Amino acid sequence: MKNFKNSITIKSPQKGLLITALLVAQLGFSQSNSNTEFKGTIGKTLADSKEYWPEPVTAPKGAPNIVWILLDDVGFGAASTFGGLINTPTFDELANNGLRYTNFHTTAICAPTRAALLTGRNSGRVHVSGFSHTILSAGFPGWDGRIPSDKGTIAEILRANGYNTFAVGKYGVTPDEDATDAGPFDRWPTGKGFDHFYGFLGSQTDQYNPDLVEDQTHIKPDGRHLNELITDKAISYIKTQQKAAPGKPFFLYYAPGAAHAPHQVATQWSDAYKGKFDEGYDVYREKVLANQKKLGVIPANAVLPERNPLITDWKKLTPEEKKVYARFMEVYAGFLTYTDAEIGRVVNYLKESNQLDNTLIFVAIGDNGASKEGTLQGTINQSLFSQGKSDEENLQSNLNNIGEIGTSKGLNTNYPLGWAQATNAPFKNWKQDAQSEGGTRNPLIVFYPNGIKDKGGIRNQYSHVTDILPTTLAIAGIKAPEYIKEIKQDIIQGSSFQASLDNPKAESLHKVQYYYIFGNRAIYKDGWKAAAAHLPDSFAVKNSLGKNEKPAASNFDTDVWELYNLNEDFNERNNLAKKYPEKLAELQKLFDEQAKENNVYPLIDWQDVYNRRIHNTGADKGKTVSDLIKQATKPGGGSN
Repeated sequence: MKNFKNSITIKSPQKGLLITALLVAQLGFSQSNSNTEFKGTIGKTLADSKEYWPEPVTAPKGAPNIVWILLDDVGFGAASTFGGLINTPTFDELANNGLRYTNFHTTAICAPTRAALLTGRNSGRVHVSGFSHTILSAGFPGWDGRIPSDKGTIAEILRANGYNTFAVGKYGVTPDEDATDAGPFDRWPTGKGFDHFYGFLGSQTDQYNPDLVEDQTHIKPDGRHLNELITDKAISYIKTQQKAAPGKPFFLYYAPGAAHAPHQVATQWSDAYKGKFDEGYDVYREKVLANQKKLGVIPANAVLPERNPLITDWKKLTPEEKKVYARFMEVYAGFLTYTDAEIGRVVNYLKESNQLDNTLIFVAIGDNGASKEGTLQGTINQSLFSQGKSDEENLQSNLNNIGEIGTSKGLNTNYPLGWAQATNAPFKNWKQDAQSEGGTRNPLIVFYPNGIKDKGGIRNQYSHVTDILPTTLAIAGIKAPEYIKEIKQDIIQGSSFQASLDNPKAESLHKVQYYYIFGNRAIYKDGWKAAAAHLPDSFAVKNSLGKNEKPAASNFDTDVWELYNLNEDFNERNNLAKKYPEKLAELQKLFDEQAKENNVYPLIDWQDVYNRRIHNTGADKGKTVSDLIKQATKPGGGSN
C-alpha cells in the first residue's frame, strides 16, 4: 500500500486518507495483509526472483450487509412494536417482516452494554463494569474503562474479513483522558476497527449542539438535529463505499443518542402527541399490557407489578403536576418517533438501492430499561448531580419553564419517574437496576429477508447482548479469529442464537449470565434468577448529599437476595427465596464464581462514585462530581 500511496500527489491529509481508503476498498486489502508471510522467491536479481502477492481479503460469497441499531434509554413498553403507545412504524415494518425477540437482555446501563455488544464478551471481562469516564472508572481490571486489544470488536473482525465498517452516533467507551484531538486514538472507534466514525464519544450530548467527532477530529455542528446528521452520514458512507467497490459488504453500527436525555425534538414531532398522555402513566401501563398480550410478546396471563411506592397515583397528582408531567412524555414520544423515522431513511435507502434483501439488521430498542434519572418531577436543565433543591422547587422550575421542554434550551430534559415505570411495562424497576428485568430486558428485532422465512414470528429464547456478535458471525459465515493484529484473542463469551431464526423452539445456548451495575446484582441460570438490590441506591445517596447529610453505610452483606423462576414468573412477581433456600445459595455461589471470572470485584457502588473514592488522583484529585461532569461536557474537551 505504501507504493500506491506514494505514487499519488496528495495536497491534504484528508485527501490522502480518502484515496487510501478507496484503494483499500477497491483492491480488497485489509490490515491483516500487512504481516502476511512472504511465499515468493528472493534472488540476487529479478530474473531469479518470484513475486508474491497475497490474495485480496474478501467476505464469504453472498455474505450480507450488516446493520446494528442500538437505541438508548428505551424501555420494553415504549415502542408500538412491542405494545407501547409510541408510534414506531419503521420498527413495526422490520419486525413484521422479521422476528421479535422477547427475552433479550442488556446490562442495565449504557457503557457496559455497548462494550459487551461490540466485543461479544461480558462487560467486566472487557474492563467496562462501570464507564470509561473518569468519575465512573477505577484502577482495577474490570473497572478501568479501557477495552484491551485481546478483546477485539465486531468491526475489527468484519474488516479483516472483507467488510467496510462504519459507526455513527454514540460510542461511549473511549476514556475521557483520550477523548481530545490529541488522542491517543487507539480507543476511539477508528482504533477499534471502524473505517469511519461520525458521532460523539461520550454518554450524553446536546442534540442540537453535539460534541461532534468525525473520524479523529472534533468538528463544529451546523445546528441540525444529531439524528439527521448521523443518518445523512450513514447513507453517504454506504453510497461512497458502494461506488468504489460495488457489491462489497458493509457493516454499519447506528447508535443514536436517542432517547437518552436531553429529550430534544422539533415540535412537529412532540405536538403530534398533544393530549395523548393526559390519562397518565397508570392508564398507560394498563393499555400497554393489553397490547402486549394481543401481540403475543408476553404471556396471556401476565399481571402488572404493583406501582412502585416512590410513584404517586396519577389521580392524586395536582393539575399542575399532570400538565407538566404529560408534556414531558409528549416530548419523549416525539423524540422516539422521530428517531424511528430517521432509521427509516436508512432502511428506505437500502431498499431503493436494491441492497435491503441481503442486509441483516439487528435492532435493540434500548441499551437498558427506561431511565430513572429524570427524578420524580422530571428535569429540564437540572443536573443529575446537582444538590440542594427540593422536589417542590424542581416542580415549580419545570412549570415556569414548561415551554423549554424538548427545545434546544432544555439541556438535560428527562421525563418523571412515573413515565419510566410506564414505558418499562410489564416489568418493575428501571435503568441501573441490574437485579431487575426492568433494567435488563429490552426488545430485539432481527430482520434479514434472505435468511428469515417466518416473517413476523416471535422468539422467546433467553439471549444476552453478548450473543449478537457470535450470531452475526454465524449468519455471515465468518469464524471468530484466533489473532487480530498479531494479538491472540480472548474467548468470545456470547452464544449464537442463529438456530432460532428457523426454529422457534431452538434451545437457548446462553445458560448462565451475571449482572452488576454499581451495587445492584443478579445471576441467571437456566431460567432461575437470584437478585439483590443494593442500598443505599442512587436516589438515597443523591438525596443525602443534597441535604448535606451522611448517607447510610453501604454494606453488601446486608443486601436482601430474592429468587425468581422466570420460566413461570417472567416479570418477577413471586419471590421464592424462602421457599427454595438451597437454590438461592447455589446461585449466590455461582454469582461469586462469575464475578471472579469476569473481573467484577471489587464491588463498587454509587457511594464510592459520589464521594470520589475512585479515580481520585492526579489533576482531578479533590474535584467534585459536578466539576468533572462540567469538564467532561465541554465540546472538544472530552466525553459527555
